[in-house]
Amino acid sequence: MRILITNDDGINAPGLTVLQRIAEHLAGPGGEVWTVAPAFEQSGVGHCISYTHPMMIAELGPRRFAAEGSPADCVLAALHDVMPQPPDLVLSGINRGNNAAENALYSGTVGGAMEAALQGLPAIALSQFLGPENISLDDPFEAAAAAGANTVRLILEKGLWDADDYRLFYNVNFPPVPAGRIRGHRVSAQGYRRETVFGVEPHRSPSGRKFLWVKGGPQHFPTGPGTDVTANLEGYISITPMRADLTAHDVLDELRERLE
Repeated sequence: MRILITNDDGINAPGLTVLQRIAEHLAGPGGEVWTVAPAFEQSGVGHCISYTHPMMIAELGPRRFAAEGSPADCVLAALHDVMPQPPDLVLSGINRGNNAAENALYSGTVGGAMEAALQGLPAIALSQFLGPENISLDDPFEAAAAAGANTVRLILEKGLWDADDYRLFYNVNFPPVPAGRIRGHRVSAQGYRRETVFGVEPHRSPSGRKFLWVKGGPQHFPTGPGTDVTANLEGYISITPMRADLTAHDVLDELRERLE
């Protein structure tokens, strides 16, 4: 198997090292693992592409490249410049922190997987939820490292895959627990944290100029039965099928009756 890996935490992020090991295990002795990842951290860029300016790309080693762009840029670079043949699978992550609930909308990790799906490829985004039970471990990615390969294999073998225009891709979040406390997998809808939103915090520089830091809120509020954050907080790996189609299909018929 030929696998492309990318992320949004940057080429030197520890989560990418974990993903490299997972991808090598999945690819097997005769397979290939290609890395095209951002040269610098790109957290929160979503599905951004560098449409108005070029990006520099550098080869750091065999099948290992860093691009000065977003995760979606990296996927484009890999498919249309770096790789002589397209990959069989694209894996994006492993993100440091959850990309569940509304975080998925901001996530460059999810954006990389989304771009791969738009390019017609099977794609999975993977993130490690952090919390009091795992943040201080020697390896905070312990749960993802232990269960990552089996989770990807499970989705590949038993998941739903299609060839629709907006094809399915998957968003996986590993729970904020040590590996030994993972309780299994839960297919989950994307949740919504009602108790927290992104905002800004103003600060003054020594020169008196005003700067705004974007800040998030608490991450450990459950998001309702059957949703990703709730599954993660209960010790389960959440698996969420996604599409890039933003249409609110549930209101189309009623809206036609009102407006047409």
